[in-house]
Amino acid sequence: MPDFISLPAAADLIKDSSTIALGGMTSYRRPVAFARALLQRAPRPKDLTLLAFTGGIEGDILIGGGCVSTVRTVYFGLEAFGFAPMFTAAANRGTIKVIDETEQSLAMGIRARMSGVGFMPSHGWQGTDLLTLRPDVKSIVDPYTGETLTAFPAVACDTAIIHALAADRWGNILLNNNLGVDVELIYISERVIATVETIVDRLERTTEGVLIPSPGIHSIVLAPNGAYPTSCYPHYPIAGEAFLDYIDACNAGVFEEFIAEDLQKRVRSANTDTDLSPL
Repeated sequence: MPDFISLPAAADLIKDSSTIALGGMTSYRRPVAFARALLQRAPRPKDLTLLAFTGGIEGDILIGGGCVSTVRTVYFGLEAFGFAPMFTAAANRGTIKVIDETEQSLAMGIRARMSGVGFMPSHGWQGTDLLTLRPDVKSIVDPYTGETLTAFPAVACDTAIIHALAADRWGNILLNNNLGVDVELIYISERVIATVETIVDRLERTTEGVLIPSPGIHSIVLAPNGAYPTSCYPHYPIAGEAFLDYIDACNAGVFEEFIAEDLQKRVRSANTDTDLSPL
């Protein structure tokens, strides 16, 4: 059964130089509260590899906070709100390593890890220049057909962090139907941390979501509004104004000041039980 722990305790589980996977997709159900908690640590984690099928504001916060050295993702941005400012700046400066990935490479790498093998063969990338950008991705010959295939290496992860609608006292969690690759991240990760909107006595199977049994989860953290300003259907939509405020602060060169102010607001909100709109 998973441990029920605080957000700071969960953040302390992340070790330097580890690979973390952030659940959700684009601007939907991202573990923003957890990313914020990592920045509140003293010292902050460093030299992290960020693994995400799509990177968004939660990863941008970690890059801005100096926690990330390597990024593995198909896309990194803020959807309709444009570029992810801290990722874009770091990539342009060359202060982070961006590993070239496609949906094919990540999907095949995840499948290989789930299957317990070192690689997964595919026709993908053959005839393209991607193989010259990724010397770790090899070509092999199919022993049955003689075809040349791409051997995509397995993708491993130390810790996956996903945000869920609810957990019950038995350690089961409920995701909405906008899954992204959260279920797959659970399978490939050594540890899974779930931040949740609420904790209930018992979750029942429902057609309005996906129930993840407790054996797949290691730690559960109560974090209401934990995906804000990304959406968490059906609880709250995307908060466009908060995205714009964040982008303005980053472009003005006051990322640290903005994050510090946001953290202070959240502490005051917790102490006074008021509803403040966080970043």
